[in-house]
Amino acid sequence: MRSLHISQSHAPDFFKPIFPSMTNPILLESAGGFLASCAALWFLTVKKLPSFGFTSILSNLQPVLKSYLLKQNYIASIGLLLLRIAVGVMMIHHGQEKLADPQQFADTYIASLHLPFPLFFAYAAGLSELIGSWLLIFGVFAPLGALAITGTMAVAAYQHILTGGFNIYVLELVALYLGGSIALLLTGPGLFSLDALLIRLLPAKASQAVSDDFDLSEDNSSLVYVKIND
Repeated sequence: MRSLHISQSHAPDFFKPIFPSMTNPILLESAGGFLASCAALWFLTVKKLPSFGFTSILSNLQPVLKSYLLKQNYIASIGLLLLRIAVGVMMIHHGQEKLADPQQFADTYIASLHLPFPLFFAYAAGLSELIGSWLLIFGVFAPLGALAITGTMAVAAYQHILTGGFNIYVLELVALYLGGSIALLLTGPGLFSLDALLIRLLPAKASQAVSDDFDLSEDNSSLVYVKIND
């Protein structure tokens, strides 16, 4: 009796209509840079934050965001800028490699972790590294970019230890990327980032949005007393 066998070589056909240009690294790099640039320009040119009822949340988070994004001095911010550029530029190459041939990455690395849907996780890892790299380079939503790279590098470190043990020659590059992304996640992107620029512009915009949501007038606070004479 012949048994039915579905080869994994047919799995990428499902993703081809969704990601038609995944095999071209130059298009991936250009698309990622274009999207990151558009997001950065939008945040710089927007004159009023959209009011979805979360302006009060932003006003409550302002002290936390300021202490996280503006706590570094200029010397430390230069070091964080160099670290962001170094991690981001080098990590783009790894993301492009995964997206150029996701099936090979799934068969080589994801399959050894015995995770379901290995091709899905191959695309997720490649996109996390590609988009997270651009977020770090531009310094816009940098904590999300650092978190994405931290997640992929943590899984990569676990996979290397699981298959090859504590081999320093295999783990050294992963450890450098993992340490750099964790450092950026904990310390913030520094003053030379779009996140720091946006948090400086946030107080005026947030107060304007709050004043639009709650129309307060000074006339309501004044009381008029009328004395009636007999």
